[in-house]
Amino acid sequence: MGAHHLTMRVTSSGLEDENLIADAISYLIGDSDLVELEKSNSYHGSSIFLISAKTRKNKIALKTISKLGKENLEALRSTVKQRLDENNILHFRIGLDELIDGDLVLVNPDKKSVKCQVKLEVYPGQSVIEETKSFLNEAVLLAK
Repeated sequence: MGAHHLTMRVTSSGLEDENLIADAISYLIGDSDLVELEKSNSYHGSSIFLISAKTRKNKIALKTISKLGKENLEALRSTVKQRLDENNILHFRIGLDELIDGDLVLVNPDKKSVKCQVKLEVYPGQSVIEETKSFLNEAVLLAK
């Protein structure tokens, strides 16, 4: 099977360079046309940007995930049960500062990060965990 869709989201404050963040997300997903910037205001009135990228193509999702590298993919694979929700969505975060520096690192929710979600295609009779591991195994084969 594979991914039904991949979504990445991050919020940029007025002190951050939203274009630099959007470029980093574009590099990760491989297509700047898939990246959206939405200007908004925070609760206190300052400008913020909601930066997101989404693809419904399994090939793009797989290629994007493979950029995490074998070590990060192995970490995801070993924590699949904790990262999957009841809707067959795999959740993980990539450090924002590290991404901007060109390094991909999985981080905890308490760090500034890009929130990533992969909705997996799972049909009746299939194991969500096994399908997720299979998807991650495919990504490992593409990883450098």
